[in-house]
Amino acid sequence: MTVTLTAASGSYLKISDRCPKLPLHALGERIVVLGPSNTGKSTLAVALSNKLGFQSVHLDQLHHLPNTDWQTRPEAEFAKLHDAAILEERWIMEGNYSRLMPQRLKRATGAILITSNHWLRFARYLKRTLIKRSDRAGHLEGARDSIKWEMVRWILLKTRHNDVKYAKALLDSGLPTIECRTADALNALYRVWDLPIRR
Repeated sequence: MTVTLTAASGSYLKISDRCPKLPLHALGERIVVLGPSNTGKSTLAVALSNKLGFQSVHLDQLHHLPNTDWQTRPEAEFAKLHDAAILEERWIMEGNYSRLMPQRLKRATGAILITSNHWLRFARYLKRTLIKRSDRAGHLEGARDSIKWEMVRWILLKTRHNDVKYAKALLDSGLPTIECRTADALNALYRVWDLPIRR
């Protein structure tokens, strides 16, 4: 079932398993991609970047120091990098970091929210951590990945319902938004928008 909601002057399209009706150009030139960890945000951002020619910005890369096991930057430094990135004219920006979301949504022209089952996201986390690929979308340069119990708890317990929080933030923002709630919906998005095939 496909449901369209309206907030302010924007449109919000929720997709279960049908093809999206909102064209890609309706999202404008500054697109945020939100969703719980390991839903495919980075891969989608790269595909959109390749399709549109806009820079893809991965907030995890700004938040963590390269050549580490995902060691975080000082908060002030991360916020400065984030705020500089959103001032650019064209971008696809993926990642959540709710504390910095208000200014990001003010600059954005459109949004995509991806959600999926937490067990599927956990399986993706294990796969991406155990099979180290330097060409993986959103990969931290020189990172030495390891399985972290805090990340396991984050995926399975702490953020199981974050999609509801993100959906509300996007609905309140009034941005043209597409929400993909299943793998079939996300695959439909790739097909309809003729995006490079996911790997």
